[in-house]
Amino acid sequence: MRAPSFLLPPSKAIVVSQTAAPPAPVDPPSSPLLPAYGPGELAALAARHGLTVSGARPSLGEYVRQLWGRRHFITAFATAKLTAQYSQAKLGQIWQIMTPLLNATVYYFIFGVLMNTKHGVPDYVPFLVTGVFIWTFTASSITAGTRAISGNTGLVRALHFPRASLPIALALQQLQQLLFSLGALFVILLVFGQYPRPSWLLAIPALALQALFNTGVSMVMARLASKTPDIAQLTPFVLRTWMYASGVMWSLDTLLTGDRVPHWVLLALECNPAAVYIDLMRYALIDSFTGAQLPPHVWAVATGWALVCGIGGFVYFWKAEERYGRG
Repeated sequence: MRAPSFLLPPSKAIVVSQTAAPPAPVDPPSSPLLPAYGPGELAALAARHGLTVSGARPSLGEYVRQLWGRRHFITAFATAKLTAQYSQAKLGQIWQIMTPLLNATVYYFIFGVLMNTKHGVPDYVPFLVTGVFIWTFTASSITAGTRAISGNTGLVRALHFPRASLPIALALQQLQQLLFSLGALFVILLVFGQYPRPSWLLAIPALALQALFNTGVSMVMARLASKTPDIAQLTPFVLRTWMYASGVMWSLDTLLTGDRVPHWVLLALECNPAAVYIDLMRYALIDSFTGAQLPPHVWAVATGWALVCGIGGFVYFWKAEERYGRG
């Protein structure tokens, strides 16, 4: 059966057959420049010329070298995030100091005055403000880590770089913010009679260990939240519970006297990493906070938490390197 032709003279009419079969595919002509290779030969050829699978996870040593090569990007990214954090606010970067100070003020009236947790705690205002500033450093680092990958999916999918750069940069941003806020902390200490002394130098290793701990936990949270975004919604409740168990607003040493709690609870609270770093900073900066209020082997515990979480968190994050950003 033939279809009618339109708008063409009979001599040039197009004849369309409804039963005509589609043309068979034509294989591309072979070329001597593109010889055929088997899978094994292709792998050997790629290895001979230094080619690797796109997106494959590098070795741990190579991964560390790649991160070091991007140290300037990590620093610039952290600084840019810090600068842009309060760019829409009229007071700008002043909020970096005002936020922990306002939190400390609220905690002072609720816990120190209404609940009278300041009873038996000398120099309660320096005690409280130091605890709030140091706790905020840990809490903010972990919160930022939960969104390190999920909040930068476009960047992860568009560019090839070590994904650990993101949680490390966000942890560095929180350290920069803490250092900026420590100026206000030192002023408060001076106002309440805490003057510089040699023990203030202990704040440097204490903050370094805390920063390593925070970065490791941040990388763990970044990997978990990259596949389960609901973790970001659960994190604030976990952090709030952790804060209450870390002696931010009260002295654990006073709270745990006597036989009111089992021994294992006392041991767990003493080894709580957040409480350990807060106590070390209080010991370094506050005259009335003595070594007797520190848990046993406090520096060993602080170092152990920093190494286990810092190195373990980094390895845990690296093991999923090739899966980030793939949906």
